[in-house]
Formats: sequence, structure tokens, C-alpha cells
Amino acid sequence: MLPLVRTAHDFRRACQEARLDGPLALVPTMGYLHEGHISLIRAARQAAPTVAATIFVNPAQFAPHEDLQRYPRDMEGDLRKCEAAGASFVFAPSGPEEMYPPGFQTYVDPGPLAQPLCGASRPGHFRGVCTVVAKLFALSRAECAFFGEKDYQQLLVIRRMAHDLNLGTDVVGRPIVREKDGLALSSRNAYLSSEERPRALGLWRALSEARARFAAGERDVPTLERAVAETLDRHGLRADYAELRDPVELQRPAQADGSTRLFIAAFAGKTRLIDNGALGEAG
Repeated sequence: MLPLVRTAHDFRRACQEARLDGPLALVPTMGYLHEGHISLIRAARQAAPTVAATIFVNPAQFAPHEDLQRYPRDMEGDLRKCEAAGASFVFAPSGPEEMYPPGFQTYVDPGPLAQPLCGASRPGHFRGVCTVVAKLFALSRAECAFFGEKDYQQLLVIRRMAHDLNLGTDVVGRPIVREKDGLALSSRNAYLSSEERPRALGLWRALSEARARFAAGERDVPTLERAVAETLDRHGLRADYAELRDPVELQRPAQADGSTRLFIAAFAGKTRLIDNGALGEAG
């Protein structure tokens, strides 16, 4: 049976003991694991002899109107998946108070990387993300931590935080894992109704449309973004944003090139989904 750690104190101790045998890799998640999460654990297993996975639906990164209470959960299933993927143990705090004890008042405030895209749409979101990840890095002292590129902005923000604060953890990004039809795997896909699931594929088709136009020679940023917005609209999706940004500082490019990344957030019904990809990548 995969060891399950429920307190921050025990997690710190488990990580200290594990690091006596060599490097420790960390895979932070909010649970309801899918193949994307599993791919992170497998990659972590290749990088270090011990892999600590964490499962915590972090209240600090949810706004009051968002889906904290209904976020999907399946602890028993998650533990089975973690064990099968090669995790050494799992830290699943017994409650929010394990990460945010009474009197907690210190938060990590990220900089400009956290301001556009999801940062603009979800004020305070990356403050909550950075705070909990910084605490996990401090507790574990992991040599490396693995995150998926579906949350590409989050990956950049966390990587910058770890560098700026000298946290000593190498932040590793891994490719997006998709369904056969192209839909990016997400725990929130569980919200989609049978009518919404085909519409959600519009995010992938919008990205594919942008890549096709780029391959045909289009380099004008507003023109490419309009094509994306039109594709989302045809699929009945309500766009939150659809923007081209550079892949390092998330600045608006004067002209698109192969490394320019398209970022999309859109609603299928009430479900907000995100996707992204470089224009020069193959579909």
C-alpha cells in the first residue's frame, strides 16, 4: 500500500528520510488524476529514486465564485494511480489548516509574468499558486519538481519564483497530454456534458487553425488572433482570452514566429478550459 502522509510535519520528515537515499522529485497536483498527471510522475521517476506526489485542492488559488467546493475529488483512485505510476509516497493534507494554520498571513506575490492571461482573468490566482508551491518546495527540499505545460503560464511563474527566491528546486515542464481527438486532458473535463464535450474540442481546433495559417505564411498577430476567436465562436465557446505571447516573458510580439505561443481560455457552458501551444509546433 502506497504510504499516505497527512500532516506537513510528517511530510517534511518523510522527505528528509527519502533524500538520504538520493535526489527527491516532487509532483504537486490537485488530485482527480488523469494521464497528464501520470506522465509527470513517470518522468519524475526517471529523474530521481524517490518521487513524492502531493494532492491538495488549494483554496488560496480559488476566487469566492469559482469551483473550489465542487472541484472533482477521488482520493482512493488517485492513490492507486500514483502507486502504479511509480510514486514513492503521497502527501495529501488532512485539511487546509495543514498548509494554512491559524494566523497564517504570509503570501508569495508573483511579478509581471503573473499579470496577463489567467492572471488578468483570475486575480489572486497565482498568488495562491505560488504560496502553496513555495511551501511544498520548502517542506520537501526536492531537487526537482514536475509541472505540465497545459498550465504554461503557471509553469513560467513557478519557475521564476523558484529562481528568484533561491528555493533550490529545478522546475521541469512536460508536454501536454491530449485525448485522441486533441482535447487537452484536464480534471475539469469531468464537468463537461455530452453536448459540451464536442464543443470543447474547439480549443484544439482553434490552435490547429492558427498553426495552419502560420504555416501558410501568416505572421500578423491580430489576424491570427481573429481567426482563433472565429473558430471558438463557431464551436459555441465563449472566449475568455485568445492571445499570442512570447514563450519566455509573455510579452505581446510585434510579429509572430515559430516560438510564439497561442494561449486560449474559453467556456464550454460553465466550464472554463485552457490550452496553448507554439505556432511552429506540429499539430
